[in-house]
Amino acid sequence: MKRVGVRDFRDHATQYLAGDDVLLVERHGQPVGLYIPTKSDPYRDRVAAVQQLRDTVEQILQRTGLTEDELADLFDLSKPLPDELHAPDR
Repeated sequence: MKRVGVRDFRDHATQYLAGDDVLLVERHGQPVGLYIPTKSDPYRDRVAAVQQLRDTVEQILQRTGLTEDELADLFDLSKPLPDELHAPDR
């Protein structure tokens, strides 16, 4: 178990939350809490991410009327964006 101060935990929360270490969070040397990471299922996480992406793409296609090919072309950096997608000049 790793011991960290409250400020250190706050300042590096992203790193700690991404790690696998159990943390004892202390304030002035006194325990104030524990962080116990849960084990995630990488396969299930990937399946959920793909499902969410599929749902989002489907919503975009329905709302815009674009085809899958037209949407894919928007991600081709070698092609210019259509004029109607450029931001207005300020």
